[in-house]
Amino acid sequence: MAAFDPKRDVPDLSGKVILITGGTAGVGAGTLLELARHNPSHLVFTGRNAKSAESMISQIHSSSTSAGPSSPPKVTFIPCDLADLSSVRSASEKLLSELTRLDVLICNAGIMVVPPALSKDGYEIHFATNHLGHALLTKKLLPLLQATATATAEAGPGRGDTVRIIMVSSAAWRGTPPGGIVFDKLKTKQEGLPFLGRWLRYGQSKLANMLYARELAKRHPEILSFSLTPGVVATGLVKDSGWADKALVYATTWRAMKTPEEGTHNTLWAVGVDGRDVEPGAFYEPVGKVSKMESKASRDPELGGKLWEWTEGELERWM
Repeated sequence: MAAFDPKRDVPDLSGKVILITGGTAGVGAGTLLELARHNPSHLVFTGRNAKSAESMISQIHSSSTSAGPSSPPKVTFIPCDLADLSSVRSASEKLLSELTRLDVLICNAGIMVVPPALSKDGYEIHFATNHLGHALLTKKLLPLLQATATATAEAGPGRGDTVRIIMVSSAAWRGTPPGGIVFDKLKTKQEGLPFLGRWLRYGQSKLANMLYARELAKRHPEILSFSLTPGVVATGLVKDSGWADKALVYATTWRAMKTPEEGTHNTLWAVGVDGRDVEPGAFYEPVGKVSKMESKASRDPELGGKLWEWTEGELERWM
């Protein structure tokens, strides 16, 4: 099988409205740049840095124009801090006021192995940013995604251009505290975890991404929901980490380390692949391979449901 080539393997995206979180840097920025070359109707991205967003929009316009389309796609930046649920709610409401359809939601933004901290709303910072913020964004945008799915099905029943939610997780979801998710400690800094506790806190949030995608697929089959890992990518998340964490990553994964461009490939595949070729709720490794990775937590038949109910309860006041 030939290696994935975005220029060849991402189809024409005419008419598509695509939203990606964390589009101002790293894999998110690279994904945006490549998507712009495939003629989408509208690209929307979120982030915390408006100055970086302005630069990103300029790059998209110049890059997409030089790549072939007669005109660059419409591009919109929406400020959003995923660790602040009031910011997520405001961003969601702005999106709902401006968009009439949404074909693809890519929950891409995230933080990795940061020091112990609480979010503005009092949650462990990895879990708040990587899971809870994305879950609120998804819940708020779900009616728009459902309406788009209905319109898409009516326009072309049986086609593979399904509306989809893509949760960007990580292979690190296999490394978690005992039980996978420590629900009674999610409103603490979880400083009591053993050696490398920062990795366990990160892994817990990435397990939540994978499980939440699985639950979305079960509960909302009208939308194609699944998760993936971009692989181990040499972006700022790795380069800006402490020397010990950086050494650990490079020592254990140096043969599999991907360039920032290669790190976009699995997400680009997920956006463009025929929906009939995707297993709802599955976790995909690069590029487009259903993962066989399992852990005791991921095999727990009740854990996904418990995460869903906990998340619903925590987000109720933000709806």
